[in-house]
Formats: sequence, C-alpha cells, structure tokens
Amino acid sequence: MNPLRGILLKLGSVTIFVVMAALIKATADEVPAGQQVFFRSFFAIPVILIWLIRRGEFPRGLRTARPMGHVFRGLVGTAAMGLGFAGLGLLPLPEVTAIGFAAPLLTVIFAAMFLGEDVRAFRLATVALGLIGVLVILSPRLGQVGDGLSTAETLGAVITLMGAMCAALAQIFVRKLVSQETTAAIVFWFSVTASVLALFTVPFGWVLPSPDTAALLILAGLLGGLGQILLTSAYRFADASLVAPFDYAAMLFALLIGYGIFGEVPSATMLTGASIVIAAGVLIIWREHRLGLERNRQRKAMSPQG
Repeated sequence: MNPLRGILLKLGSVTIFVVMAALIKATADEVPAGQQVFFRSFFAIPVILIWLIRRGEFPRGLRTARPMGHVFRGLVGTAAMGLGFAGLGLLPLPEVTAIGFAAPLLTVIFAAMFLGEDVRAFRLATVALGLIGVLVILSPRLGQVGDGLSTAETLGAVITLMGAMCAALAQIFVRKLVSQETTAAIVFWFSVTASVLALFTVPFGWVLPSPDTAALLILAGLLGGLGQILLTSAYRFADASLVAPFDYAAMLFALLIGYGIFGEVPSATMLTGASIVIAAGVLIIWREHRLGLERNRQRKAMSPQG
C-alpha cells in the first residue's frame, strides 16, 4: 500500500477524464455522439493491451467466464457514454460534470433494488440530499421552454441525467462481474463492446471528420484508455475510501477548463447544486469507511487470535 501514490494516480485519472470530455465537447459541433463513442472506445484498446502486455497479463487477463455479463454491461455503459457525450454538445462542461455526480448516488438505490444490498437510513438520507442537489442544478434548465437554445439546453440536461442513470446501472453490472472477472477483462471487453455497438449508429449520420477533429477524437480515445489504467492502478495502492473523494476534483478541473477554453461561466445555482451533490457523495464515502472499520474490528474480535 502506498496511499500518496494512490491519491496521485486517482487525481491523474480524474484530470485525464476531464480533458477527454473537453476534447469530446470540442468535436461535438462536427461529429455525432455515436461516432465519438467509437473513437473513444476503439482507440482505448491499444493502450489497454500495451498495459496488459507490460504487466504480463496478456492474453491471460482477458479470459472471461461470463461473456454475456460483459455484453449487458457494455449495452448500458455504451448508452451512458453516448448520452453523456450528447450532453456535452448541449451543456457547459462543468454542468455535465456536476450532473454526472448523480451516478454514484443512483448506484446506491439500484444496488438496493437489484442486488439486495442493505441501505440504511443514513445512506438514504444522503442520497436524498444529493438528488436535491441534482434538482437544484437542473431547475433552471427544466423551466426553459423558450427559444431554440433554451430548448436544446433543457434537452441536454435531461439527456445527461439519463446518462448518469445508465452509468449507475452499469456499475451494478460491474459489481456482478468483479466476483468472477479480472479488472483487465472488464475494462478491455467494455471497450470492445462499446466499439462494436457504436458502429450501429453509422446510418444515423457519421461524418468524415477534418484532420484536426480526427486527431482530437483519437487523442480522446488514447486518453480514455490511459485514464482507465490510472484509475485501476490507484485502487491497487490505496483503499477505495481514501481515493474515492478525489473524484470530486473533477469539478474544479471542469470549471477551469470550461472557463479557460470554452468561456463557460458557471451560474450560482449550478455551483450550489454541485456543492450539495458533492457533500452528499463525501458523506456516503465517509459512512462506508466507518462501517468498513467497524466490520474489520468485528472480524478481528471473532478470530481465534483475537
């Protein structure tokens, strides 16, 4: 265990994913979301393969006992990615990032519904708090029915929230897979599945991108693969409860990139809602950490050496 290294790797992955989102946003006016998903997924594959070869896990690490589990995860995860990319074309980067923070909150609900996980009053209360924050973020958009721009932004808010819901469902499938599958297999087969599924959107308006746009899309894919590797590695060096809160550094990076590159100035309403969502997420992580410590103490007390 090396907590500092784990934190730095997590911050690196968060930074890379925000930069990747910015690249996707920069190409949104020219390239449809389905084509963006293809570039993001397909060009992540070589990065993942190189990582596996260097770790000596190729091809062993790609073996799977649950191919259909990867397909189902891929369907939901690809939908989440496509909806998120579509949202980036309609909303400011910080706002998409903030709405995306709803995913871990919704995962708590879906875990109780589909996995039978015990969700106590504290977690329910914090999830409710976080969802109130999401509503605060969405409130200006959902009330807009005026000109075309406002309608597009309202659509973007709805699409992005749907993407967060799909991302939460994807996490449920991942939780089912991790009991039998390696992390390498989960990451690799998702990229493959998403690449294949994205091809089904070709009839809906793929374009021949300009050289500059194609370069941005390829870079987004390479960064996506690198970010996934850094994220995976972070959890090898530090406990999840330690590094998970650093997900919310994405908000700071999104604000800086959104303002510096796209000239996006966040509203007070968006910042207030994002703060509520982040506070709820941190409370859930803190509570899970406390429960984990308590479970460890109980196991030690019950062990013969205890």
